[in-house]
Amino acid sequence: MGVSGKYGSPKKEDHPLNHKPLFIRHAKQLVTLARSSERPLKGQAMNNLNIIEDGSVWIENGVIQKVGKDEEIVQHYQDRLAEADIVDARGKLVTPGLVDPHTHLVYAGSRENEFEMRLKGATYMEIMNAGGGIHATTRATQQADHEQLLQESKRRLDQFLFHGVTTVEAKSGYGLTLEHEIKQLEVAQTLNEQHEVDLVSTFMGAHAVPVKDKENPDRFVDEVITEMIPEVARRGLAEFNDVFCERGVFTPEQSRRILEAGLEYGLKPKIHADEIEPYAGAELAAAVGAVSADHLLKASDQGIQAMAEKEVVAVLLPGTAFFLMAEMAQGRKMVDAGVPVALSTDCNPGSSPTVSLPLIMNLGCLKMGMTPAEVLTAVTINAAHAICRGHEIGSIEVGKKADLVIFDVPNYMSLSYLYGVNHAQTVIKNGRVVIENRIKRSGVNA
Repeated sequence: MGVSGKYGSPKKEDHPLNHKPLFIRHAKQLVTLARSSERPLKGQAMNNLNIIEDGSVWIENGVIQKVGKDEEIVQHYQDRLAEADIVDARGKLVTPGLVDPHTHLVYAGSRENEFEMRLKGATYMEIMNAGGGIHATTRATQQADHEQLLQESKRRLDQFLFHGVTTVEAKSGYGLTLEHEIKQLEVAQTLNEQHEVDLVSTFMGAHAVPVKDKENPDRFVDEVITEMIPEVARRGLAEFNDVFCERGVFTPEQSRRILEAGLEYGLKPKIHADEIEPYAGAELAAAVGAVSADHLLKASDQGIQAMAEKEVVAVLLPGTAFFLMAEMAQGRKMVDAGVPVALSTDCNPGSSPTVSLPLIMNLGCLKMGMTPAEVLTAVTINAAHAICRGHEIGSIEVGKKADLVIFDVPNYMSLSYLYGVNHAQTVIKNGRVVIENRIKRSGVNA
């Protein structure tokens, strides 16, 4: 299987690409989202899935070579059909591999006790100010070593893959010291090397103000800017830089300083914005040229318009609002305003302990007024753009990575309609079948 990585498992790159072509045939609906690689989709375009009935895909060396109706592919490759491994998708839905653009995947511990506290009336900020919330997970994460974090996070990543997710963004932010932020990012790096799912790392040292700096948050802001960001960048551990811009956490002014400092070191800006109250986070995202602004439950009309003008991707997290029993973000309004919208689980132990992106799609329909086509766009090509990967994943097009999912439903509408069920039957990552009939294939790291 190849040389073992630092922590014992085979490295992802040690897996040889399939020498045989892979031929996916006869999809009832093949959702390609073709011609959407250059920019995220917005407005009515989010409903244009570019579906091929009786669609097929020819894959070689991990890359999509041809997409079309089955008879077209057969005619083109008629002299090579005997070479290929065949995957029969008859009667089923085939989509691009799902992309989750906002998670806090790497952490230790659990916070089910806070779930009961919220049911009894405690608010998110009350729990956090009492030493719970992010601070509770920070303590558990700081106490965990690399191997413990790796194993706990791998279990979550396995479940993402079983739900059809082939690329995941993973934030730090439960370390809150340079040592432990680096540890989180190194775990994410190890997972990216070893696991079938691709991980894209975001540094989020500014996730919360540590208890020791509660009376002087600017001291911690300075630490993030002068110590953490330069070291994370020097080690090449993250592509993005995120901040929790919220009253009681980081002000818009502090958030701007942190995001602009990241830009100086080549870290692209993201922002947790306007989650609990209007706080000009969406406006700040537009002003600094953020790749995405996330949460946005309380985003102002001016902020929404500014994001639309700058094409900042709105990463909406309906599972978080659902779990916190809060008002949802205005997904319908943002789509209609021309904001490119993506959806994510926000997988984390406190406010959204789920790995089910299909459930998030259903909530996008029922709780935010989005259409089944829009939510599928939001977890594929728009989610890919939210992590600067739209050029290589998120749609089924010639030249892109062969990340695909076969769902055991006949059409894309059923995927959101039949909720609470994992419909992912077969998952193809980099042209390899890694989940087959809901079972992990031998030799797969998941």
